Amino acid sequence: MAKKLIPHDAHALSRFAASGKIALLLPGEPTDGPFLLLERAGGGETTLRRRSENGVGRWTPQFPEIRAAKRVVLVRHGQSTWNEEGRIQGSSDHSVLTAKGVLQAETSRQMLLGDSFDVCFTSPLIRSKQTAEIIWDSRKEAVITIPDLREIDLYSFQGLLKHEGKEKFGIAYLQWQKDASNFQIDGHYPVRELWDRAECSWNTILAHKGKSVLVVAHNAVNQALVATAIGLGTKYFRNLLQSNCGVSVLDFIPGFGGGSPHISLNRLNQTPNSPVALGSSGERKSNARIILVCHGATKSTQAAFSDMGYEPLNMLGIIQSQKTAELLLDLKVNCVVCSPSISSADTGMAICEVQEAADCLGAGRVPRHVEMKKMLEIEVEPILREARKNLRNPSNIRRGWFDGLEDTTMAELWAGSRNAWRKPSGRTVK
Repeated sequence: MAKKLIPHDAHALSRFAASGKIALLLPGEPTDGPFLLLERAGGGETTLRRRSENGVGRWTPQFPEIRAAKRVVLVRHGQSTWNEEGRIQGSSDHSVLTAKGVLQAETSRQMLLGDSFDVCFTSPLIRSKQTAEIIWDSRKEAVITIPDLREIDLYSFQGLLKHEGKEKFGIAYLQWQKDASNFQIDGHYPVRELWDRAECSWNTILAHKGKSVLVVAHNAVNQALVATAIGLGTKYFRNLLQSNCGVSVLDFIPGFGGGSPHISLNRLNQTPNSPVALGSSGERKSNARIILVCHGATKSTQAAFSDMGYEPLNMLGIIQSQKTAELLLDLKVNCVVCSPSISSADTGMAICEVQEAADCLGAGRVPRHVEMKKMLEIEVEPILREARKNLRNPSNIRRGWFDGLEDTTMAELWAGSRNAWRKPSGRTVK
């Protein structure tokens, strides 16, 4: 199968050549843009392939065919001694879990008790293996180590305190902080190499017959696993941060007629704490927060192609919207932005009503108005319905059918999303 070229230095090209593959970047393209791959098969035959682009800044990942649906749960290790010290770890193996890290791993074990895992893959580094052993607990099957799941290789940075890295490497350290995808050290491009390793790891993980898979690794490599699965390049490094023992979940569904599976991101960086608690987000401070909420269930939610938002919430959907509204009481929401569809508007209204009612509790409390805005830019149903009409067999639609949408349809969906983000709204919104 064709592999995306991440690094394009002499080291990477020699490694590709040694494996019987030569990767060529197209002239004038960014490093994570389209590429050509010349692959010599066992008999010496050379084939030419291009990474699949969808025309809207993302690429379609190409993974091995799977015969049955798989769920892959990614977990970052618990706090390590070098995390606590603020030391740059990279792929070094000198740190172990702290007492806090052990407790985090135990909490993750309890959080995942409902998952019947068939297999556990882990990084070879001690902090990851310790976490995996705690979560895997007394299961009889052995934990499997994948070398490519080790943390990002940071070469001369490893072992330094962060201020030491800044003092010793100056411009290079600044590039690591501001432009990580192009960061170079000791003749290597660490983030590009990491994306390469993530794709190799997916080949190993998906080749296993297990339907429920646990993967315990690290912040950067788990970011790369998520990004490569959903088609995001190296420029998205640090946008998908993973907290200590944060859980991310990806679902893989067999592709139509074989080929690469359909992939959906089910959860991202779920922690035992409240998912909307104020404070840091993935170890970064945030001053404003936008919460994305899916509307509650409707009568046809479970259908292959439902009536989407044109139906009102059913009883389950009403309960779901109330539970979501209660969860959001941890925040003071001042604006709810929703699609004009019935189910989205009903869910948004439930959140507004609970927020306003909570402010009335207690003597002398003044009711607070929560603004609700209906935004056409996030109304996707008409676009998808029109696309459905153009399908050869619209009555036989399965999950993942939108992977085959025309580039113009995808571009329209993305353009609407971009316009929605640019619209002004309150500081804390749904």
